[in-house]
Amino acid sequence: MLNVVAIQGRLVADPTVRITTTGKKVASFRLACDRGRKGPDGRGLVDWLDVVAWEQRAGFAEQYLGKGQLVAVNGRLQSRSYQDKTGANRQAVEIVADGIHFGGPKAQAAPAVDEGGYAGPAGQQAPADDSYTLIEGEGDLPF
Repeated sequence: MLNVVAIQGRLVADPTVRITTTGKKVASFRLACDRGRKGPDGRGLVDWLDVVAWEQRAGFAEQYLGKGQLVAVNGRLQSRSYQDKTGANRQAVEIVADGIHFGGPKAQAAPAVDEGGYAGPAGQQAPADDSYTLIEGEGDLPF
């Protein structure tokens, strides 16, 4: 079976980070992904996609990602069932990140960093063009 996802979008809000009961760090964030076409009303169509990042990738998201930033994520789709605060059964589909990539600069570019925390020479910034600075785990997808 094949379960591979690659998306690019802007963060809707800063990532939310928490620690599970087993002590694992998990970050969640939502990306707004433009479909590249307009709807009948002339407005652009956008998909709102939930992303989950674990352990090292969660630490990276917490430290370097912020609202409005353009990022590319590769990973896999995962669905899960849960009960909301009212006790109603819900279904969620989310992307589990295997890699997080800078998609380009915001107003001020974030430093180029690998998952080991290396930021290169002091003050080094991510590329100002649309090239990707890879922040990869296992299962890389070339962009």
